[in-house]
Amino acid sequence: MTEGLRYAREAVEVLALFFVFALGCLLAAVIVMYIVDVTQSRHAIRRNFPVVGRFRYLFEHLGEFFRQYFFALDREEMPFNRAERSWVYRASKGVDNTVAFGSTRRLDTVGTLLFVNGAYPPLEHEAQAAPAVTFGPDLPHPYTTDSIINVSAMSYGAISRPAVEALSNGARMAGIWLNTGEGGVSPYHLHGGGDLVWQLGTAKFGACDEDGDLDDDRFRRQAAHTSVKMIEIKLSQGAKPGKGGILPGEKVTAEIAEIRGIRTGQDALSPNRHPDVSSAADLLDLIDRLRTLSGKPVGIKAVIGSTDWLVELFELIRLRGAAAAPDFITVDGAAGGTGAAPLSLIDYMGLPLRESLPTVVDLLHSYGLRDRIRVIASGKLITPAEVAWALSMGADFANSARGFMFSLGCIQALQCNKNTCPTGITTHDKRLQRGLDPTHKAERVRRYAEQIKKEVGIIAHSCGVSHPRLLRREHCRIVQEDGRSIPMSQLYPEVSGSLSWRQSA
Repeated sequence: MTEGLRYAREAVEVLALFFVFALGCLLAAVIVMYIVDVTQSRHAIRRNFPVVGRFRYLFEHLGEFFRQYFFALDREEMPFNRAERSWVYRASKGVDNTVAFGSTRRLDTVGTLLFVNGAYPPLEHEAQAAPAVTFGPDLPHPYTTDSIINVSAMSYGAISRPAVEALSNGARMAGIWLNTGEGGVSPYHLHGGGDLVWQLGTAKFGACDEDGDLDDDRFRRQAAHTSVKMIEIKLSQGAKPGKGGILPGEKVTAEIAEIRGIRTGQDALSPNRHPDVSSAADLLDLIDRLRTLSGKPVGIKAVIGSTDWLVELFELIRLRGAAAAPDFITVDGAAGGTGAAPLSLIDYMGLPLRESLPTVVDLLHSYGLRDRIRVIASGKLITPAEVAWALSMGADFANSARGFMFSLGCIQALQCNKNTCPTGITTHDKRLQRGLDPTHKAERVRRYAEQIKKEVGIIAHSCGVSHPRLLRREHCRIVQEDGRSIPMSQLYPEVSGSLSWRQSA
């Protein structure tokens, strides 16, 4: 018994010594921080409130996470609220996606979209899936697809290897295309064997020579992949209209550098525009060059600001003939994106998709090019209602990047521009990538895409049409300042073309 008490007393003494040592270290650290804070001159808060002022930065950092989980209401958070994210999570997991006790969405807020239900919706056996659409029907390698939702541009580099693999396999299983982003065609985009849209950015990664100019041989080799169905020339993107792509050096690994043809560890900064494109004529020449080299459909992606350049482009197409036109235009909304971008561009540059999409569609109609040039809508389209809206405004397809990121497990940690994404989606830290199982996540990608298709169909059928491609502007209304809604067809009257593209060809 005495021996046991002695051991207990010694243990207590050791713990006491450890406590005193830890307390001494803590006190020493506080003293050092105090001295540093009162003598430095860069931070007023820390100088006036030494040590305690440091907690401000901690709380500022943690604030966005506390707001997300504890304080923000379901429909309050930006850029995507909890209700939207929860729908994607449930859809991708394949769990029940019904709700009870009414909508939490404010239906009287200015700008709210409302669909008009038909009196006699088609019965189940009368409803149809969206019919297929063909890009470049007269080309050696046209592309036909019936998918209304697809994976928007996300390059290997901006997102991780397991994320690309999951998207590649999930897109194949869902029968949709995957846009490679401007980082080039990586082995992981090809991994799933599904359809790819190869995006050629302003730096022409994967298809340029040592001087950054387009290399015909390199381009031809990449375009020859059977998975590559179309080529998209990126003029601008929603996150940063007027500025080229930005991939921080800490995310430029040796493999990514090799794929892109750049140096490891250095920031990958793309030019503000294609150096060889400074006019409508240059753009049509580049489209023709790429189409000739590949035999595949070639289109452009742009955020819309002024429409003068589009008018100039369409006027030149009228002179050259419809065969010179791009096979598609991807209209990207100026609502930010997943990549690194200056806040001034994210917040203020370019037009939102709500305005730019009908503008482009109407211009195409007025020039008789709507049947020649396919329209793809992109920009915060993560739910069925938003995709249905895009189709009703005249788009043929919708692209989503962040919706598919949510399907992979993204928690909106707002760290896409760093190498610290906690879900492993936008980081090349192997430890963080461990949590992203490509096989499991591919199934979530498939289920999300299929649920979007299903519920867009439900909206279309509720509006009284047999399939989603029959949605029109009169099927959608928008709430005004007086609380009443008016049809989108009244805000944006449809335009009829004076000359069909087949007549002008």
